[in-house]
Amino acid sequence: MASAKSSRSRPAGHSGVFPVGRGGGGGGDGGVQLADKLKIFKTDNFDPDAYVQSKCQTMNEKEIRHLCSYLQDLKKASAEEMRRSVYANYASFIRTSKEISDLEGELLSIRNLLNTQAALIHGLSEGVQIDSLTSGPDGSAEDNISNVEDQEPSEIQKWSADFPDMLDVLLAERRVDEALDALDEAERAAVDAKRKQTLTAAEVSALKRSISDNRQRLADQLAEAACQSSTRGIELRAAASALKRLGDGPRAHSLLLSAHSQRLQCNMQTIHPSSTSYGGAYTAALAQQVFSVIAQALSDSVDVFGDESCYASELVTWATKQVMSFALLVKRHVLSSCAAAGGLRAAAECVQISLGHCSLLEARGLSVSSVLLKQFKPSLEQALDANLRRIEESTAALAAADNWILTYPPTGIHPLTRSSAANLALQPKLSSSAHRFNAMVQDFFEDVAPLLSLQLGGSTMDGITQIFNSYVNSLISALPGSVDDEANLDGLGNKIVRMAETEEQQLALLANASLLAEELLPRAAMKLSSINQSSMDDLRKRGADKQNRVPEQREWKRKLQRMVDRLRDSFCRQHALELIFTDEGDTHLSAEMYIDMDNTVEEPEWVPSPIFQELYAKLNRMASIAAEMFVGRERFATLLMMRLTETVILWLSEDQAFWEEIEQGPKPLGPLGLQQFYLDMQFVIIFGQGRFLSRHVHQVILDIIDRAMAAFSATGMNPDSVLPGDDWFMDVAQDVVSVISGKGRAANGDREVNSPTASVSAHSMSSFKSHGSS
Repeated sequence: MASAKSSRSRPAGHSGVFPVGRGGGGGGDGGVQLADKLKIFKTDNFDPDAYVQSKCQTMNEKEIRHLCSYLQDLKKASAEEMRRSVYANYASFIRTSKEISDLEGELLSIRNLLNTQAALIHGLSEGVQIDSLTSGPDGSAEDNISNVEDQEPSEIQKWSADFPDMLDVLLAERRVDEALDALDEAERAAVDAKRKQTLTAAEVSALKRSISDNRQRLADQLAEAACQSSTRGIELRAAASALKRLGDGPRAHSLLLSAHSQRLQCNMQTIHPSSTSYGGAYTAALAQQVFSVIAQALSDSVDVFGDESCYASELVTWATKQVMSFALLVKRHVLSSCAAAGGLRAAAECVQISLGHCSLLEARGLSVSSVLLKQFKPSLEQALDANLRRIEESTAALAAADNWILTYPPTGIHPLTRSSAANLALQPKLSSSAHRFNAMVQDFFEDVAPLLSLQLGGSTMDGITQIFNSYVNSLISALPGSVDDEANLDGLGNKIVRMAETEEQQLALLANASLLAEELLPRAAMKLSSINQSSMDDLRKRGADKQNRVPEQREWKRKLQRMVDRLRDSFCRQHALELIFTDEGDTHLSAEMYIDMDNTVEEPEWVPSPIFQELYAKLNRMASIAAEMFVGRERFATLLMMRLTETVILWLSEDQAFWEEIEQGPKPLGPLGLQQFYLDMQFVIIFGQGRFLSRHVHQVILDIIDRAMAAFSATGMNPDSVLPGDDWFMDVAQDVVSVISGKGRAANGDREVNSPTASVSAHSMSSFKSHGSS
């Protein structure tokens, strides 16, 4: 136990190596660089067995598994680092490889030239030896010549003499393989004859010149054949292979790629964008030609030249050039028009077709998709913006004629679930403009989802946020009081919409915005993550944290909710102003209505003031309407009613003119006025408990009563001496609540027993009196 405990408490990564994260990023290792982590493995005296023994000697099974996992992650991180390093210097690598290939060709030419010069020198030296024979004793030269003439030629001499004619026949009959074999045999024969001296130096030099000349003739013949448009497939590979066998590999590879380029240009002449009105068909036909030729060139290059780096680099450069030309053609003839017209779906289809062909090449080790993405991304962003503008303009036009009546999705707009009696209740009820907005956004997300590889997710979500904000502005403009409300003038613009005259229509505006922001738009945005799940899995394998996307999605939903809150505040402000002010600009809630009560002779009728009765009646009506509109979203309806109550009460609490008149006016607040004010506030407490009153507003009401009692106490009178008992206020308020709501009185008033604020009401009356006496 002690050893296990000590091994667990020992910090991982001693001996200079620190564990990396599962994704290989090492983000949580205190800033230790990958190069530092790999130092221990790069030393000359690194012993794997000793390293494993030092790590595993005191480890238990769990720690050994952790070490294995760590080493695997470090291996992946090292491979990723090497890949990034290669890509970072890939252009220089290709350029250097090309220069090396050219240098190899020049060295080959120099070698051939040196061989020719060596043969010439040998020939000259042989001539000198022949001249020396003629300068010998009299008759010796003639004897030697006669001996040579009388001597029968050897087999090698006969073969050497017949070699040029034999090779001419092979070249004329295009028997390339036999010609190559003959040249190789001649090379070996020349070396052997020189070593054994079976041929004279002149004969060896002549044989070497014949070999060199015929090699050049064969190379030119093969190059000419490779350039013919009729040379394809096996013939082309055979010609390139023969050239490589002749020692001219760089020229052979260049001719191979040139032949494929010529074939591609010939095939593309039959494809014209004007021959079809469908951009996807043109893209598919063009991609079929381009990528099939690239794939064939890749196969031919590997078959003939293998995986040699110099040839692979030239192939990548050539393929990149062909893909670039393809991308420019698609961009010019398809994507430009799609981007200008906002045809996101057509543009997305063209990109998907192109990327699909790229994936086939990537499966064979050739990655060119980055070239396409770089060229296509600007056009797709333009199409994205144009599509968003179209949604915004179309929705604004529909809002101008919307009757703001909630209905189920009309025919022609695809529903979220299959239509049936059981699923009818699951369908969203929206007005006509909101239905259209939702349908267009749904289609938009479906179109843009396949394009996430172009990293358009951020601009997509920002664009949806902007058009939803524009739609919310249209809804605010539909409120009757929005034109006169200076707080709403900024950002709304000159939007022409149909006014929502009735409370039901105005609540429909809120139903539109809340349902879109809380359910429909987030549900549509989920298509991005579901369709791109494989890409997200790849990111997780590279160390990306999926949870990092969750805060972004939550922040996006919060942005949408803030726009709904802005509409809700405009709604509550308008209805509060309708309650407080008359059409002529006078107020229904002033200090005089309480102060003047003590100047009347007749005993007042003790009921809550009309403004508060109207407030409760309005809340009661709206709550009944909202119960049908906000099915499943009752919390939003409750918060809306609370917000309206809060708007009225806060206006009263912050009205400086009201309180200056109460506290410092020429006429003080009298007993009847205080009693009426107390009754009004108690009435709000009674009807608001659990439905229309938040804890915050409840406390504000207590503060308001406390302030009114303080003003009354300043006159020298005790509020407790003039106010009736608690039961009287509750009875009067509850009677009015029952009359307005049309319900009988309940044992606990009109509040819900389990409501979050019901527990406060039991102490409300004692709190009022304690505030007043204090």
